[in-house]
Amino acid sequence: MKGGKRVLAEDASGSVRLTPEEAEDMWHLYNLVGAGDRVRGSTVRKVQRETLAGSGGSERVRLSLTVAVESVDFDAVAGTLRVRGKNVEENEHVRVGSYHTLQLEAHRQLTLLKGPGGWDAVALARVRDSCDPTSSADVAAVVLHEGLANICLITSSMTHVRQRIESNIPRKGKSALFGHDKAMRAFFEKVLAGLCAHVDFSVVKCVLVASPGFVNQEWLAFMHEEALRRDLRDIIENRDKFMLCHSSSGYKHALSEALSDPVRLSSCCCACACPTCCSERSR
Repeated sequence: MKGGKRVLAEDASGSVRLTPEEAEDMWHLYNLVGAGDRVRGSTVRKVQRETLAGSGGSERVRLSLTVAVESVDFDAVAGTLRVRGKNVEENEHVRVGSYHTLQLEAHRQLTLLKGPGGWDAVALARVRDSCDPTSSADVAAVVLHEGLANICLITSSMTHVRQRIESNIPRKGKSALFGHDKAMRAFFEKVLAGLCAHVDFSVVKCVLVASPGFVNQEWLAFMHEEALRRDLRDIIENRDKFMLCHSSSGYKHALSEALSDPVRLSSCCCACACPTCCSERSR
């Protein structure tokens, strides 16, 4: 969800401008909009036209309406929200008091107006959470393979990709071995920078690190080494939150595969990157 202008009064009334961007945002709106609220948004309505000769016709025009909400219907399959109520503002094509249904869709801006007490702490918290997934996502994930990584935040209903990192990695070989190692180190540095930028360790309880092969272990070893060298306190103090798991690639859908496999996920180990600990756990 993209937030916009807010006009709030001391009595918790006022308006908030919002732009839904994905399916989960429509669910948030469904829980925000209630009977008695007002919603201002863009809609298409068929209007009658009459020519000078007296002949009639109709055409569809786009206009902005403000509806006093009486009912709200959420279509989870289509990802749309239908708000029905009476028009409360004068309009060239729609008289005040006539019924209209606004269909709220992704990427279409709207303004939600609530009366006294409407914008309470719960409503404002939902706006905050929908506009910033990092404020409530308690699971993060780094899914990667050589040259590709996706840093994700996992909420109760969706996985949000916060950053996609791509690097050109030379293939291993006698002539390219040094170039490969140097490129991988530069790639790992970008992934570490992305993790620090997008993961709030005061909220996140677990960070899954998924990859095919041993790429996740190599990155974790690099991360811990760099954290100690640069005194990255967030990493050092939260190293027990990192867990290794297997994925088929560094693409987002590979993380979904790992999360949907309870056997594979339950085999995750604490990612302390310590050979002694790992050998003890494998006994």
